[in-house]
Amino acid sequence: MEEIKMKIQALGGCCKKSMQNYQNTMDAAKECGIEESVEQISDTNEILKLGVMATPGLVIDGKVVSSGKLLSVGQIVELINKHKA
Repeated sequence: MEEIKMKIQALGGCCKKSMQNYQNTMDAAKECGIEESVEQISDTNEILKLGVMATPGLVIDGKVVSSGKLLSVGQIVELINKHKA
């Protein structure tokens, strides 16, 4: 089985939605077998550098795929699978 290299960044601080976003992202990545690829970014300046104005957010391989809404595990799995293709 080919190893998938992917960088996933869950964006947001310590608010409830951002914490849930990180957990959902970890769960989705685990389901896809790439949980070691997930990084949480809570620094506001770093988030702004990525072009995200509202959190929670999600970045996959440098591309902002979600901003300002909490995604379900299933939605994140779909986004990961789209980027794998």
